[in-house]
Amino acid sequence: MSDDNRLTTYLSENPRMIGVLFMITLLLTQVGNGAAAAGGSTPGP
Repeated sequence: MSDDNRLTTYLSENPRMIGVLFMITLLLTQVGNGAAAAGGSTPGP
């Protein structure tokens, strides 16, 4: 629980990091979807 409190305190002191973390999450989601689409259709014999 103290980790949550520390993170909440940090984000309240640095509100720009909320946007940065959100953008990182979005980018990782898009990269994961792209990797799944590229690797999902490999033709075989």
